[in-house]
Amino acid sequence: MKKVTISTLIKMKQQGERISMLTAYDASFAKLFDEQGVDTILIGDSLGMVLMGEDDTLPVTIEQMVYHTRSVRKGTQRAFVIADMPFMSYATTEQTFTNATKLMAAGASMVKMEGGSWLLDSVRGLAERGIPVCGHLGLTPQSVHKLGGFKVQGREEQQADDLLKQALALEEAGAQLLVLECVPTSLANRVTQALSIPVIGIGAGPGTDGQVLVMHDMFGISANYMPKFSKNYLAICGDIRKAVALFIEEVKQGKFPTDEESFS
Repeated sequence: MKKVTISTLIKMKQQGERISMLTAYDASFAKLFDEQGVDTILIGDSLGMVLMGEDDTLPVTIEQMVYHTRSVRKGTQRAFVIADMPFMSYATTEQTFTNATKLMAAGASMVKMEGGSWLLDSVRGLAERGIPVCGHLGLTPQSVHKLGGFKVQGREEQQADDLLKQALALEEAGAQLLVLECVPTSLANRVTQALSIPVIGIGAGPGTDGQVLVMHDMFGISANYMPKFSKNYLAICGDIRKAVALFIEEVKQGKFPTDEESFS
């Protein structure tokens, strides 16, 4: 199968083909996901919670992200690889350029950053320097203390309008992908329709251009809790490879998520 690139993902949005994404943190699982045909692999700073047992993602360092990015790249042949920029690794444009370079050198094809309007200069600077950027709006786990917990975002009209404006601004600044986390389905649909770049949902309803899950959630083995927006595919299939294949199939066919895994 041909290698997935950002051009592939944009074409998939244009053609109405849904994009599948899973997190991975090592070569073995990356190889397994890649062989099953997942479109995109995300090295998420979620590793702080699912691998390290932390209460949130804040303790994760750039060095840890570089290590796991290099590991995932070793196991990946086809899928598009995205790496998270961890907490406070992109507080200034200079920090952003330095740390994004480390992740790209470790094997990422794109870096992901959480936030809206305050990130525009950094997004623009990275895009100008040839580093692809994925934005992340809605529930941004690195801001969990400011948000008052892991809560659905964008339910109020003003908040929803502001999120849409920030999404458009990120695209204008040069972001080529956007993750929307824990927002009402109606808002996710508005954002997806307004943007020309692919929008990947997690707890954002079935109307986005694609879906992402944390692998530990998909297998029902997360140390802390199972979020409402996840689904235990391993319990359904009893086999890891079949579970991954079913997730990809249900994303492609628009069967996941259902209303049960979404927010109103």
